[in-house]
Amino acid sequence: MERKLITSILISLVFIFLGDASVAQSTLTLRNPSFEDIPHAGGLNSNSTIKDWFDCSRINFPFTTPPDIHAGATRDTAFWDMTVATAHGVTFLGMVVRDNESWESIAQRLQGPLRAGKCYEFSTYLARSDVYRSPTMSNLAKDVDFTTPAVLRVWGGSGYCGPEQLLGESKPVDHSEWREYVFQFEPNDDYDFIMLEAFYQTPVLFPYNGHVLVDNSSKIVEIECKQDYEVYVRNRVDKTVKRKKMPAHKAKAKKQEVFKRERKENKIDTIVYKRPSSNELNLDRSKIKKGQKFRIPKLFFEADTSEITDKSYSVLNELYDFLDENKDIRIEVGGHTNGVPPSHEWCDELSESRAKSVTEYLVLRGIEEGRIEYKGYGKRKPIASNFTPAGRKQNQRVEIRILSINTDG
Repeated sequence: MERKLITSILISLVFIFLGDASVAQSTLTLRNPSFEDIPHAGGLNSNSTIKDWFDCSRINFPFTTPPDIHAGATRDTAFWDMTVATAHGVTFLGMVVRDNESWESIAQRLQGPLRAGKCYEFSTYLARSDVYRSPTMSNLAKDVDFTTPAVLRVWGGSGYCGPEQLLGESKPVDHSEWREYVFQFEPNDDYDFIMLEAFYQTPVLFPYNGHVLVDNSSKIVEIECKQDYEVYVRNRVDKTVKRKKMPAHKAKAKKQEVFKRERKENKIDTIVYKRPSSNELNLDRSKIKKGQKFRIPKLFFEADTSEITDKSYSVLNELYDFLDENKDIRIEVGGHTNGVPPSHEWCDELSESRAKSVTEYLVLRGIEEGRIEYKGYGKRKPIASNFTPAGRKQNQRVEIRILSINTDG
């Protein structure tokens, strides 16, 4: 009897252990994800390693310098005159691309494999310093600028520094503030290693000197598989930004100028998912008129940000379909907040950034940018009471307004 009891306990422990292992496989934790180490600048005579990470430069480009570990611009260990403070912890990683067709990358063996057919999400914070002066391999006596925007690539592989599948690639990192880049991917095979690589913006006619800064990487979390995946950026509104006052006509012209430049340079960071259209708007061309307004239902943002959530893309695709079928219609996308205490300035900033996110989505899908304007109205145009949760929910909205329609078409 005693032996049976012991056997039963052992079997139970085995099942508990296997159950924990199964859970562990769904979330993979990187070692030293925030690149905490003794600050050091890579040099030709440097044998410096990065704690828990393997420097792939020593294999791919043995006569080049290793990546740098920075302690931020506010400390004495701000190598290469860089201007960015840490996003998390004490130090962060700096990797460069060079005009001699060499680039830097690091790798790590995962605590468990990325499984083929499973889907995962991984994020890390990226930035670029406005100043990053360093010698080149061809001229060690002269510092040059390494400030051309580079991209971050995430690879899966079955060995150190042996990239097999490109899991994700960021857009060129051209901003000096830290932004969280989110990568969602589905491996084609089982991979035991992950590699982070700085690379050129493609297509590239000539290699150039550039860099990317990396900090505060997340766990790799298994997620529900979806139809399409793209890298997106969680851009949060900076509450400390002070908006310069200017005449309305100049502000509108400036906004359109910036938007066109961002569109041309492909610097718009917006999630793009291909999803079936919804039937929420029910737009009927025969019944709409110039000046008419429609609220976009089931449009959701992360709290206090302009980040559109996954649940919103069905109704946005419905709006896209309508505009694509009616090419003579021009609209304004208007953002509104509720009347909860934040200042007018904060509400204006948030509402405008949300209206811009909707506009960017439609333009990226293929709507001509000249057919859409966007504006943030803040909390100035409530449609319900701000004294009840239901009223505040109604006031927090994004509307479309028909600016023009060719009734002859």
